[in-house]
Amino acid sequence: MSFKNKTILAIGAHPDDIEFGCGGTMAKLAAEGANLHFVVVTDGNRGSRQHEVEKQALIASRKQEQAAAAKVLGATEVIFLDEEDGNLIADISLKEKIVRVVRKIKPDAIFTHDPDWFYRINDDGTTTINHNDHRACGIAVIDTVYPLARDLQSFPEHADEGLTPHITPELYLWTFDRQGYAFDISDHLDTKIDSIKAHQSQIDEPEAMAARLKERHKELGRLNSMDYAECFIRLPFN
Repeated sequence: MSFKNKTILAIGAHPDDIEFGCGGTMAKLAAEGANLHFVVVTDGNRGSRQHEVEKQALIASRKQEQAAAAKVLGATEVIFLDEEDGNLIADISLKEKIVRVVRKIKPDAIFTHDPDWFYRINDDGTTTINHNDHRACGIAVIDTVYPLARDLQSFPEHADEGLTPHITPELYLWTFDRQGYAFDISDHLDTKIDSIKAHQSQIDEPEAMAARLKERHKELGRLNSMDYAECFIRLPFN
C-alpha cells in the first residue's frame, strides 16, 4: 500500500499522544511522501508532575513541545482545539470541531485512539487504565468519520465557509492490547523516540522510556515478521 501524496490526519487527545500512539508510522508515511496534519484536542494543562507550574505557562510549553515533536515527524501543521485537559466529553460540540477539520483537510486516512481500550492488567499484576480523554477522543473521531463528516445535513452551516462533506476511506485506531494491521517502523523507531523526547515536560527518564518502547515495538515486530512494528485496528470504508 502506497501513501505517497496521500493526506493523513492524526488526532490525539493530548500533546504527546500522537507521538506515542503512531509516531513511527507517521515518520514512515512522511518519508514515503504523505502529507501529515496533526490535531491535538486538549490543551494539556494537567500534564505536569511539578505542582509549581502555572497553568498558562504549562499550556504554552506543551504547545511548543508538540510543535517541535510534529516537526521531527514531518507534519505539515498542528491544529489545537484547546479543550480542557481531563474533562473531555464526546459531545456534539467536540464532534463539530473535528468535523470542521476533516472537511477542511479531506484526509485519505485518519489515525486516532482506540476508544474500546479501557484497561490492561500487566504481567506484574499492576493495572494500566486508559485515560478518559483518550476514549472520548476516539469516540468523537469515529462518530465524525461515520456519519457526521459525510452527511450534508450534519452542520450545514459549514457550507457557508466552503466546507463540503467528506468520506474518509480509512480509519486506524492505535491500540496497545489488540493485534491488528501492522506498519513496519524498523527504519523510523529512532525518529519516534526523538519526537517523544521533544515533550520534555512529560519525560522524566528519556533513556528508560526509549528502552521500554524498543522492547514493546520489537515484540510487535516479532509477531508480524518485522524488526519493529506499530499495530492498529484498521477500518476501511467504501
